[in-house]
Amino acid sequence: MVGIFQRSLRLRTSLRQLSFHGSTSSTDTLSSLVLRGRLFPISSPSVFFSTHRTLQAPNDGPKSLSDTPPPRRPFSRVTEEDLTFFRTLLPGRTITDPDLLESSNVDWLKSVRGSSEVLLRPQTTEEVSQILRYCNSHNLAVNPQGGNTGLVGGSVPVYDEIVLSTALMNNILHFNDVSGILTCQSGCILENLSLYLEERGHIMPLDLGAKGSCQIGGNVATNAGGLRLLRYGSLHGTVLGLEVVLADGRVLDCLSTLRKDNTGYDLKQLFIGSEGTLGVITAVSILCPQKPKSVNVVFLGCETFEQLLKTFQLSKRMLGEILSAYEFLDSECLNLLKTHLKLQNPVSDCPFYIVIETQGSDPNHDEEKLHNFLEEAMASSLVVDGTVATEEGKIKALWSMRERITEALTHDGFTYKYDISLPVERIYQLVTDMRRHLGDRAKSVVGYGHVGDGNLHLNITSPAKNAALLAAIEPFVYEWTAKFQGSISAEHGLGLKKRNYIHYKDLLQPEKHPRNNCSIQEKDRLKVVSIHRLYIVHVCHLCDEYI
Repeated sequence: MVGIFQRSLRLRTSLRQLSFHGSTSSTDTLSSLVLRGRLFPISSPSVFFSTHRTLQAPNDGPKSLSDTPPPRRPFSRVTEEDLTFFRTLLPGRTITDPDLLESSNVDWLKSVRGSSEVLLRPQTTEEVSQILRYCNSHNLAVNPQGGNTGLVGGSVPVYDEIVLSTALMNNILHFNDVSGILTCQSGCILENLSLYLEERGHIMPLDLGAKGSCQIGGNVATNAGGLRLLRYGSLHGTVLGLEVVLADGRVLDCLSTLRKDNTGYDLKQLFIGSEGTLGVITAVSILCPQKPKSVNVVFLGCETFEQLLKTFQLSKRMLGEILSAYEFLDSECLNLLKTHLKLQNPVSDCPFYIVIETQGSDPNHDEEKLHNFLEEAMASSLVVDGTVATEEGKIKALWSMRERITEALTHDGFTYKYDISLPVERIYQLVTDMRRHLGDRAKSVVGYGHVGDGNLHLNITSPAKNAALLAAIEPFVYEWTAKFQGSISAEHGLGLKKRNYIHYKDLLQPEKHPRNNCSIQEKDRLKVVSIHRLYIVHVCHLCDEYI
């Protein structure tokens, strides 16, 4: 493989050993999402859902809609009688100490803060059921919480909602090494599941920078995409079954391990990506692929985004079935990694960088395909420098250049995060247009993400939270996204920060799509007509206020 790089004059450095200065560990970037939204009692239908969180915003200056939380709804306050019930049900697992509650009241970005006075830590589905049944009958608001690694302000309460944590629901229930189907409780940490499966010759189909903290239930509740969606698809395809506790405490058992079941509505799909608004996921069964025998990671530099896209086309054509990830980051991201995390660029400086991963069953076959691909990429002048890693430590070091960007951004100042889905040829245009739009008002405007599925992570930093800057960003970013037929949330969900912008989903040039049946209005009608017949109307149709 070395000869590939040595033969090309355009590659300014040869294939070389990675020599990163400073930390090269795959520290969790906490960039994934968890159980969000909240469940409210059904006794007051008109106030079932209320995403009321207090953003830490100044009181003066222009306001963004994401800084406009709804008012507190008329739910009951927690009483001593309530605490007595919870302490009896969960001895030693009903937390009221303000110091212990602190981490459950603030999101990882420290941009949203709640004021819950009670944290409940159930261990079983039955305990979750009893909690929700009690809260439903006593008009108490509940906020489900997984790993609390969300980035849209959706995983923490704001007023005095009870936090229901799934952290202690972390048991692996069953694994079938023939079918590769894993069944576990929802509080299992993603990285722990990955390690468990690797010992048994399998891997999780989902991989995230936050894998050391995020929980599988939260991943499912937010339909987390991750780094290998290109290869293994979304959780809508890999999740085979769910166990969910509904708002009134009833348990919906859809914990199937069948890959085929064509006997009616696939109810589990309602809860994948529902952000905790329809029920609390307590167990998951998921299809896990075999552990690949051969893994290669390539880090390449490109001069233009057009070259980056052409390299993507080439990789799909020449790498085919072994291509598992195709990620990108721009030079601004790399500068942040060098400045704040002391990570060194493994290749020469370029405007754009690509991380390609291949996974296969035959190292010789994979190496030959990768060799041919790199040779063609250089002969076509698509890439100007690169390095390849095949050993585990070096693979992790290369992946850290992509996975730790979120971590680096937290050191650059206050971060405004946007998770956008766009036609792949448009994804970087938003970054350049945003830079032009903001001028010198922002400290940094960077772009990175998943080219394989058209998902851009646009991040803007400033020394401190700035209301005027936020007003300049929003709604510009959402109007731009709607203009080019994109989605304002590709994988992070809505939470609080996007709840007031969901109407942009209905602004996708309806005159060009007169039969657009995916509008918010159509979804509302479907809830009333079909969800009622599924006997979960008390959980579903009352969240209209949210979406």
